[in-house]
Amino acid sequence: MTEKYILGDCIKEMSKIKDSSIDMIFADPPYNLQLSKPLLRPDHTNVKGVSHEWDKFNSFEAYDIFTFKWLTEARRVLKKDGTIWVIGSYHNIFRVGTTIQNLNFWVLNDIIWNKSNPMPNFKGNRFTNAHETIIWASHNKKSKYTFNYKAMKVLNDDKQMRSDWSLPICSGKERIKTSGKTLHPTQKPESLLHRIIISSTKPGNTILDPFFGTGSSGAVAKRLGRSFIGIDQNKEYMNYAKKRISLVKPFTNEELSITKNLKTETKIPFGSLLDNGMLKIGAKLHDINKKHKATIRADGSLLVDKDFEGSIHKLGAKLQGYSACNGWDYWHYEEKGKLVSINKLREKIRNNKNETH
Repeated sequence: MTEKYILGDCIKEMSKIKDSSIDMIFADPPYNLQLSKPLLRPDHTNVKGVSHEWDKFNSFEAYDIFTFKWLTEARRVLKKDGTIWVIGSYHNIFRVGTTIQNLNFWVLNDIIWNKSNPMPNFKGNRFTNAHETIIWASHNKKSKYTFNYKAMKVLNDDKQMRSDWSLPICSGKERIKTSGKTLHPTQKPESLLHRIIISSTKPGNTILDPFFGTGSSGAVAKRLGRSFIGIDQNKEYMNYAKKRISLVKPFTNEELSITKNLKTETKIPFGSLLDNGMLKIGAKLHDINKKHKATIRADGSLLVDKDFEGSIHKLGAKLQGYSACNGWDYWHYEEKGKLVSINKLREKIRNNKNETH
């Protein structure tokens, strides 16, 4: 896992990155809020908004040119099976979305981040702006992108995760402040980055954030065992990002493992265990309680007491009186006096196949 911090203009610095080298991009570009005057609370105190120079553009045309340039570089460095996440408000997300489609990214979802604790509308002349939109897109229409569907379902109490996410804004101890004032006006919560990274990357993947800010994406990437490249032109932001991320402790391999998508796993037939010499014809398999003992036959089928025969799945179901059975979980072989699931052997073959591709 590598960490790379780059101080400079994102377009210029991205041009130095190798083609098709990035697995996932998270981008939180300037919102171009077009603020003409300070926003006041009812007590006439200033609302801490985005009034920084990096968020100011002379016109929509200037913003569109900027967006086209950085997204062009983003698509070049993104792997063919990679994805990009871009977050924004109503001020900019529609213009960004147009450029994303014009550059032939393929939009997969638009995620609504519902802020559970949004800033109120002090003037009372509009609805409270309580959400931001995130566009998730693959490099192209045919990309075989990563989506950890099963893990997202488990995270959502075994219900299919929807495209509306209710999460709080960055606040409390997580919010970086200097002299009592917020350092970065649009610092994103780590909970949001956690969900994005878990859903669309694998351990060891490389994540690029061209608008790194105070390093939320880098902090979560490090914790989740992903490499990252962070680019930002603000030296103060970058210094705080480095300090923040240096304190992050990565999860262990056991903690990093997530629920797998069974439909996308490499299919391994039981016969492969015989082909690879992991089990032998004539060897015995048992259920976990050793109630049944099956003999492996030449065609990979199992036989129990001459009366019951079949595949690992059908025989397992028949012995239990069930209509179906996952034989990989039901059958075990004996090793050094202990029963070991045959699924362990399947995983070894599957991992070897993945390493050679």
